[in-house]
Parts: sequence; structure tokens; C-alpha cells
Amino acid sequence: MRELSHRRRMLVLAICCMSLLLVSLDNTVLNVALPSIRSDLHASVSGMQWTIDAYTLVLAALLMLSGSTADRVGRKRTFQTGLVIFTLGSGLCSLAPNLETLVLFRMVQAIGGSMLNPVAMSIITNVFTEPRERARAIGAWGGVVGISMAAGPIVGGLLVESVGWRSIFWINIPVGLAALLLTARYVPESRAPRPRRADPVGQLLVIAVLGTLTYAIIEAPDRGWDSPLIATCAGIAALGLLTLIRYERRRAEPLIDVRFFHSAPFSGATVVAVCAFAALGGYLFMNTLYLQDVRGLNALHAGLWMLPMAFMCFVCAPLSGRLVGARGPRPSMLVAGVAITASGVLFAVFDAQASDAGLLIGYVLFGLGFGMVNAPITNTAVSGMPRTQAGVAAAVASTSRQVGQSLGVAVIGAVLAAGAASAAAGGMGHAASPAAAASFVDAARPAWWIIAACGAVILLLGLVTTGHWAEKTTRHAAALFEEDAPTGQTSANAKA
Repeated sequence: MRELSHRRRMLVLAICCMSLLLVSLDNTVLNVALPSIRSDLHASVSGMQWTIDAYTLVLAALLMLSGSTADRVGRKRTFQTGLVIFTLGSGLCSLAPNLETLVLFRMVQAIGGSMLNPVAMSIITNVFTEPRERARAIGAWGGVVGISMAAGPIVGGLLVESVGWRSIFWINIPVGLAALLLTARYVPESRAPRPRRADPVGQLLVIAVLGTLTYAIIEAPDRGWDSPLIATCAGIAALGLLTLIRYERRRAEPLIDVRFFHSAPFSGATVVAVCAFAALGGYLFMNTLYLQDVRGLNALHAGLWMLPMAFMCFVCAPLSGRLVGARGPRPSMLVAGVAITASGVLFAVFDAQASDAGLLIGYVLFGLGFGMVNAPITNTAVSGMPRTQAGVAAAVASTSRQVGQSLGVAVIGAVLAAGAASAAAGGMGHAASPAAAASFVDAARPAWWIIAACGAVILLLGLVTTGHWAEKTTRHAAALFEEDAPTGQTSANAKA
């Protein structure tokens, strides 16, 4: 691919960021609308979990396939296909007559979404070849998450209160169409010189593991942890994971290439992504229920309460990108780990939700931490790896994010199930009774400890997977790919 002008590269970055805005805004807007969807479609807590996890699960299951497909058939072509399917799925979601069809149409959305973010990241990686410029581009990319967090709750609140929850899906349609037209005109086509073959067995095993594990976690509070169905799902998930690892290690061109995990920073970034997005998914789900069901706020006012968290994420994400470019990933990861841990402990130990000031401080700390963590995840995942495998490397990082968010919503929702049901007795639009509010807060305490633990893992890995030893493991992992590269390709890869 020929070198593009600075102006053209910035335009490509903006187009790719539009795809991230589509997916991220959809999630944040949906969280604010959950109580309205529950009321209109008569959904339980587990039903609300499925409206989120049906999307994130399909996304996580297909991201690796989409990344390798884009490397093979063309990133621009795959990106455009994803935009079409996502936009179509959004229109269908707005027409859903019941919870079951809404969950189904969310899965259609996810099929399109799986072709957007990892493919867009691989496009960015191939367009921005200079490491420092790439880090800044990734920082701007991460800033879009902050924009979606800032705009999502407010836009969602306004739409839910004025038009209804179905309108939250309408906003994806014009953005998707605009991104589609701009992509056709300005985004260059690229593909890997040696793309990998499809891995249908590995793909089916990934779907089986993620689907059964999440189903078991979400449905266990209603069916009982000793239910034969839950035990069977847990067994299938465990057996599927062992089979996946064994099968992929023997395959010449696997869906999940274990050579990536010879790099300590890459492995650490994968775990950090799971922890950070598990914390985010659980945090948004829990606070949506708390603000609207316990405090009795409407969707708009609940969105405004989340604005400080979103603002900090918006401000810190590009700063983190610059910091990663100048100092490496360690400072951003340490700040993120400390801030997320502090936010969780503030709620778990000091009942921050008991006062407006405590709630505000907790939200600011979490926004700071999450804003700082996104850039080092993405940059670490693609830096040091051959550009020919950019789509797959980016897809692993994106898959980790979606797996984390799915597990966060599933686990936090399961922990909250009893307390949320009790608090909901207060009714939509009215503050819950003191007893119901106390029940919700007590149920939420273990959930806050889970979020604090996620922050502690981020902090630990920020220390362990950065430094000279970690850089050596990355060079070793890259060398494993170079051994398979054709003559003449090694020097080109090394420049990445």
C-alpha cells in the first residue's frame, strides 16, 4: 500500500473512528434505556442482561473470524460489509415487538459490528506506520470511547424521555450510511500478503465456550447453581476451552495463534482488556439500575449523573495515547489500575453512593482509570507484531474487550439479581423504599469488590508486563512470525 498524505491519513482515522462511535454509542445509549425496555417488554434482570450480552457475545465470538477474513479478502471490503449489516440490524432493533426479537436483532447488529472495530484498527495500523504517530492515532481512537460515554447517556436519556427507547437505534442509521459513503471514497484497500485460512472448528469451539459460560452465569440466579442445565453448560464451557487450546496448538493456521501469547506485553494486554471491560460493563449496568430504580431518576437525569465519568474518560483517553507514545504503556496502566481499584473500594467500603459527593468522586475515579487504560491495551496488542498480522492481533485485543464486557454484565448482573429485583419494587420513576434501597446496596457490595479486583489485576500487570524483560518476549514472539515470512518480507515487517 502506497504512503498516504498526512491529510488523507487523518481522514482515514476519522472514518474509522466513526465505526467505533457507532458501536460504543450503541452500548452506552442502550444502558440508559434498559429500565424503559424492561417496563415496555416486561423483561427480568436476566432479560436486560441478554439485551447487552447477546450483542457482546456474538461480537466476541466473530471478531477473530472477521479479522482474519479482512486480512484475506480485503479490509475495506469487510469494513463496508460490516457497516451495511450493523445499520440494517439497528433498524430491525427499533422495530422489535418483544424481548426475544430484540435479542435476535441485537445479534444481527453484532455480526456487522464484528467487522468494524478490529478491521478499522488494522486499517489504522497499516496507514500509520511510524510508532509514535500510530500511538497518537490510537489515543484519538480511544478518545472516541470517551465521546460515546459522554454523549451516550445524555443522547439516550433525551431520546428515551422524548420519543421512546426505540429511537436509540435510529441514530445509528445516518452515521452508518455516512461512514459507508466516506469509506468507499477515501479508505484504501489492504490485505495481508499471507492471510490465514478459515478455521471453522476453532470458530465453533469459541462460540460454544463463550455461549455456554455466559448462559450459565446469567441464568444461574433464577435456575439455581445446582441446576442440571447450569452444571451441563459449565461443563461444556470447561471441556470446550480445553479442546480449543489443544486443537489450536496443533493447527498450522489457527483461529487463535498461540505465538502471539509468547509476548508477555501482548498476554498482559489481553488480560487487562478483559478486566477493564468487565469492570466497565458491570459498572454501567449496576449504576443504570441504581440511579433509575433506587434513586428514582429518569433516563435523562441518570445520564447527566454519569457525565463526570464520561468526561474524564474523554479527556484522559487522548492524553493516555500521547503518554504511551512518549513513555510506553506502564504509566497509563498504573494510573488506570490505581484509579479503578480506588473507585471500587470507595463504594465497597465507604458506601460512596450514600452521598452525592461520594458518588461523584467514585464516578470521576472510574472515568479516569478507564480513560487511561484503553490506549495501552491497543498499542501493546499491535506494537512489535508484524503488520501482515495486524488484523488478527487487533481482533484478539477487541475480542478480549468484548469477552470482558460480556462477563462483567453476566457476573455483576448475577450478583445483583436479588437486590435489583427488590429495589425495582419501588417502581419506575419513583425512588425505591428505604428497605429496597438498602437491599440493593447490600447486594451491590460484592460487585464493587469484583470491580476493585479488576483494577488490582490491571495494576499488577502494568508492573509485571512492561520493562526490558517484557520487550524481549515481544521480540521473540515477532521472530516466530518472521520465521514463516517469505524472503523479502522480513525487513518490511521489522519496520512496523
